[in-house]
Amino acid sequence: MSTIGNLVDRVYREYLEPNDDIQSFSILRGAMLADATDTTVEYESDYLTSEEEDLLEPGAVVEVNRELMLVTALNTSAEQLTVKRAFRGTTLAAHAVDDVMRVNPVFPRNTVYDAVCDQINNLFPTLFAVDVQQITASTGYTLIGSYDSPGTHNYIVSVMKAISQYTDFSAGSDSTGVVFAPVVCQLVELPNPFTYTDSDGVERTLTYASGPSVVNALQFSNISAGHTTFVTFKKKFIEPTAESDTLVSIGLEKEYEPIIMAGVAAQMIAGRDIPAATAENITQSMQAQSFPVNSASSIRNSLIQYQRLLIEQARKYLRSKYPEAMSINDVTVSVQ
Repeated sequence: MSTIGNLVDRVYREYLEPNDDIQSFSILRGAMLADATDTTVEYESDYLTSEEEDLLEPGAVVEVNRELMLVTALNTSAEQLTVKRAFRGTTLAAHAVDDVMRVNPVFPRNTVYDAVCDQINNLFPTLFAVDVQQITASTGYTLIGSYDSPGTHNYIVSVMKAISQYTDFSAGSDSTGVVFAPVVCQLVELPNPFTYTDSDGVERTLTYASGPSVVNALQFSNISAGHTTFVTFKKKFIEPTAESDTLVSIGLEKEYEPIIMAGVAAQMIAGRDIPAATAENITQSMQAQSFPVNSASSIRNSLIQYQRLLIEQARKYLRSKYPEAMSINDVTVSVQ
């Protein structure tokens, strides 16, 4: 299953760091703690030429995973660096033996990761995630989520459609495999945190500590309490918090990966000189997509145009599969 880390690796592989221009690197001989007092980096010199090792003089920057470190001293005989941890606002983290140490990275991994997060956030509202939930209608409003399991329901934006199964509308009885009928419902935004009294008379509070500061609920109009509905929601993409987050968990379709990668590449090369091998690699990639380029400026523009084309294709697909629901007096009537 694809993760944010896999997506970052693809950006390097397909755009920023071609195989014939991999930046100077080594590996760790000793583990490092997530402790600012652990300032010794033990590296393996066999991966570096003498010229590359000279680049590790004080003032150099090394990167392990997503943490940048500023070199303050070099001991080539002991293959050790003394460093200042968590340089340039990166996060102090633990690192293991054989983790890769990159020397003066042109495109730091933490910066690429942040760019991936930016691109995911910028997809909405042109593109959106889809969330289908089974919800039991109740009297008044029906909360989406609960105090002990808030989930990510605060990212919900609107109802696209809602259906339920009935044998007889007058009787209102549920049935399986008979007929699916549309249900009228309205998304209600409640304050965050929201305090309510549950069916047992116990006061509860539903709180979202991250993401949009809203608690969502549904109000049904043509279905009795206690009956099951299947509601399709339009939803914002969940902002990643770690490289281990899966694309599925944040609502991304696999088809969106090229959109994000093109956007990240354009964002990373904006306003800067880029290595010749990187420029050549991106140029060849764009030519394969029928977007010929011949300069760094044109490369960025072509990447943006390519991304726009992919976004428009994805948008057309979403609009055809999930047509917008009708709204009558602010009440959503699902489109079948």
